[in-house]
Amino acid sequence: MTHTLISTQPQAHDSAPTGKRVLLAEPRGYCAGVDRAVETVEKALEKHGAPIYVRKEIVHNRHVVQTLREQGVIFVDETDEVPEGALVVFSAHGVSPAVHESASARNLRTIDATCPLVTKVHREVRRFAADDFDIVLIGHAGHEEVEGTAGEAPDQVQLVDGPDAVDAITVRDESKVVWLSQTTLSVDETMATVQRLRQRFPALTDPPSDDICYATQNRQVAVKAMAPECDLVIVVGSGNSSNSVRLVEVALDAGARTAYRVDYARQVEPGWLDNVRTVGVTSGASVPEILVRGVLELLAQNGFREVQAVTTASETVVFSLPRGVRAGRRSSPDVQSGRAHDE
Repeated sequence: MTHTLISTQPQAHDSAPTGKRVLLAEPRGYCAGVDRAVETVEKALEKHGAPIYVRKEIVHNRHVVQTLREQGVIFVDETDEVPEGALVVFSAHGVSPAVHESASARNLRTIDATCPLVTKVHREVRRFAADDFDIVLIGHAGHEEVEGTAGEAPDQVQLVDGPDAVDAITVRDESKVVWLSQTTLSVDETMATVQRLRQRFPALTDPPSDDICYATQNRQVAVKAMAPECDLVIVVGSGNSSNSVRLVEVALDAGARTAYRVDYARQVEPGWLDNVRTVGVTSGASVPEILVRGVLELLAQNGFREVQAVTTASETVVFSLPRGVRAGRRSSPDVQSGRAHDE
């Protein structure tokens, strides 16, 4: 994998260069689905006023959720916590038909901020279920996206959380088995599970298109490109963000000496920087850039003033807003501005 190193303008400091450097992954941070979901909530607030209810976290990032909460968003676990007739937004991770039915039964006004790439997987489940396939869904138990996707055809979907779970699968007809996946998984992890599935079911059907999100893949590719040169990789992202957690694993597998995940710069421990010359920095697909900038500032204070971009792809994808809030698009995510919350 070839990559491009692009020097960025270092911050002004009086001291001489230290030989320490930062490799900054590009692309990183917000993907089109996250940008769409967060903007959907902000537009709903502008149009309808507070409070706005959101089922689950709109995206898996502490800073984003806290910022929206301060603007009047009330996050709930289930629709029965929303007052009858109120407005509720469904998160980027998607919901099952049962959740839509529950909302309808309570006369809730709904705006669906499900990422279009997740919606694509939901359509695939419905299609293969209608053709009477057994569907193997590769993903992590308890993740909101998995719950919503499996809920499209609960009697025909079996969840597989890694290669070791394949042997427990039972199917009705080995010639009619298809695999689908959670969009935020590690590519390598997913293909290891697919390989084991194919050994067990030689006639296994592939999804009509790759289920793993383009942004997830791009961020993993960028980390793989820089990791062999890194003594330390810092991934900015929350613990419930599957793609952020995967980036730590990808960095270690690709040759980084150490790798850690943090929500905020203050969580970077001084000891991590001992005997380190090259630090790689990236962020998950639901992370606003202000949090990355906080980490870069902390590193600069510790002598890591040279910043080089490791660029492996350019992302231009933009998704239309849901019909209920569709209007002009803003130029950048609002939650990226302001001071990061120090929780």
